[in-house]
Amino acid sequence: MIDLNIDTIRPGSYRNTKISSGIRTSARRTPDKISLSIDEKKISYRDLVKRFNRVAVAGIDGLGLRKGDHVAIFSSNCIEFIEIVVGLADAGIATAMIPPSVTVPEVEHICNDSNSKVLFCHEDLEDIARAANLETVKKIIVIGKSYENLISNAKNTLPNTSLEEWDVFSIPYTSGTTGKPKGCLLSHRSRVMAFYTMGVEFGCYSPDDRALALAPLFHGAGFAFALAPIFFGGTCEILPKFDPELVLKKLESLNLSNTFFVPTHFHQIFSLEEKLLQKHKPSSLRTIISNAAPLPQATKEKIVNYFGEGLLHETYGSTEGGFVTNLRPQDQLRKERCVGLAYPTVEVSLRNDDGAEVANGNVGEIYVRSPILFNGYWKNDQATSESIDKNGWCTVGDLGKFDEEGYLYIVDRKKDMIISGGLNVFPREIEEVLAAHPDIKECAVIGIEDDYWGEAVFAILVTNNNKNISDEDLKSFCGEKLAKYKLPKKYSYLEYLPRNAGGKILKTELRSMAISGKI
Repeated sequence: MIDLNIDTIRPGSYRNTKISSGIRTSARRTPDKISLSIDEKKISYRDLVKRFNRVAVAGIDGLGLRKGDHVAIFSSNCIEFIEIVVGLADAGIATAMIPPSVTVPEVEHICNDSNSKVLFCHEDLEDIARAANLETVKKIIVIGKSYENLISNAKNTLPNTSLEEWDVFSIPYTSGTTGKPKGCLLSHRSRVMAFYTMGVEFGCYSPDDRALALAPLFHGAGFAFALAPIFFGGTCEILPKFDPELVLKKLESLNLSNTFFVPTHFHQIFSLEEKLLQKHKPSSLRTIISNAAPLPQATKEKIVNYFGEGLLHETYGSTEGGFVTNLRPQDQLRKERCVGLAYPTVEVSLRNDDGAEVANGNVGEIYVRSPILFNGYWKNDQATSESIDKNGWCTVGDLGKFDEEGYLYIVDRKKDMIISGGLNVFPREIEEVLAAHPDIKECAVIGIEDDYWGEAVFAILVTNNNKNISDEDLKSFCGEKLAKYKLPKKYSYLEYLPRNAGGKILKTELRSMAISGKI
């Protein structure tokens, strides 16, 4: 009989993996190579690692921080963002990330909730930071002169801090589409494992690859897609903010091999004039990755038509669950509205309300188990227990189904499902149909209270040139592809859809607008 209670002894060869590990290796291999750049500013691997070390020492000696402490960062995209997060992580100090577009109350919530002792703030956001009532922050460091003074006085030595690979390195806050944002505890191990699975799936993170990081760094995926290229020794150009024409110019002029978009980025790209699209059409790209929100099939077809076949990956995941599935380029047009197969090391299970697995073709709640999962929510045991079960399976409330080949299709969020006339209606299915209309730029479907139906299907549209489309035309268009009970009972128009800082549509806000009669 095997004694399962025997303690496991670590072999002498064991070493913890950290998010800086790959970057430090690259600094030893190619010290003079450019790691990160932003406009004309460039930094070599040697100098980047030196600044990691100085940030870590400054955190301990200059700011009095210790392993287990938290800080916050409130900044737009910049090289210093990565220096701060990675440098402090080497000292065992985790960084809470604040979207640069938020207001004073949101800065207060994240800083106070995370118990951050220091706030690193971009100089353009200093007024907002100083207006906040910060209960635990003892010092605000402005990225610029005060930040440079802080690290210039620190030694270029890596602190002798004992770290485990499951220690937390960052605390991105969930997008808060259904309530106040919660702090997600991400470990070194979870992100390093994610980098390796990304490398396998996307094939674009060799030392010879050049990436464009255009998504916000505060976002879990945005940070991962900026760090993965340099973890493996490549080069990454960071954009301070998204500009569709500039993106195409950078992709073309810098000979870049890969980039990461969210669906709203594609909408802005394809809103450019045709002559600009053709003038700056990139030719060096080998990989385009889309994530963060569902990519409508109509948009996928535009991407393939413009950028070419064999490039596009649509990946599904969450801050909590990490990277879950990926639809590879060869399947983009073969598998409509699909997010692909599980990443290496990832298990996916679909379950009904009783916890039993559902058969292929049936809808179930998506559960994930992998070494890429988050550790839990900061100071929120109830939310953690609701998300992670006793066997390590994690859910964020998304619904999906498998086809006969085991490919996953996202049906909707459980909280967004509409029950109309006693029947389940999934908004995403209707949104996919509406998104194919030539006059509709983007759309959102919600359920509104109705005396007859219980909930009525309500579609909110953003159209090209603010064009109004008749209800009859829309009914006819949707009626060709949707069952009668799924057809919207009401349509309304907005100039743009409300989104959170991560680009996800705020359906809670749309429901509030509908209840108050604003739409």
